[in-house]
Amino acid sequence: MRGRFALRFQAEESDAGRTTRPEQVREAFNSPFWPFVLATTSVGQEGLDFHQYCHVVVHWNLPSNPVDLEQREGRVHRYKGHAVRKNVAQGFRDTVPSGTEDPWQGLFQAVEAVRPEGVSEIFPYWVYAPPGGARIERHVPYLPLSRDRLRLEALRRSLAVYRMVFGQPRQEDLLIYLLRRLPAGRAEALMREARIDLSPPRPQEPDDRPSGSRPVQPASHDVKAGELQ
Repeated sequence: MRGRFALRFQAEESDAGRTTRPEQVREAFNSPFWPFVLATTSVGQEGLDFHQYCHVVVHWNLPSNPVDLEQREGRVHRYKGHAVRKNVAQGFRDTVPSGTEDPWQGLFQAVEAVRPEGVSEIFPYWVYAPPGGARIERHVPYLPLSRDRLRLEALRRSLAVYRMVFGQPRQEDLLIYLLRRLPAGRAEALMREARIDLSPPRPQEPDDRPSGSRPVQPASHDVKAGELQ
């Protein structure tokens, strides 16, 4: 099917002899204009960003291991991703004065002003998903009674364990994995025991610091977008 609203991530040559490079296709996809669908092989699953105007990944074929699945979905799990910006604009669009030079900066500053106590700085730039808001979506269009149904379940289990190694579990996948193997009520207690807090340490208050000690500087952590949702 020919059309301009969906493109392949590869070099294309038109009937007029013009060649479109993959980089041009990526730049066009990372804009509010067409193409709105980008089809790619494994070439596009690592090291490229497609998050500016995309938060949906469709796995036409499932990968063989959880690392590749994580790499694919990591293309849209990024800083100020599309889902995050949609939620910020939906909830705070009336807070930015008209004529603001950079309305996005004003929107994110408005969200920062209502950051809950104790929440780290990944909110709202990496993770901001209010009830009913946009979220990173994963779709696997397998047929009924297909092998892909079993493969998807196995990948979800493997992916939950893979993320636990890095202390970055996705709660939904991890809970499904644990609830199928633990007695009722044990999963929540185990989650509290195994949880790793990735937020930067807070500076100690002057009254709490030992005499002559220096303030503790917050550490920086490189956390991929959406992995703590």
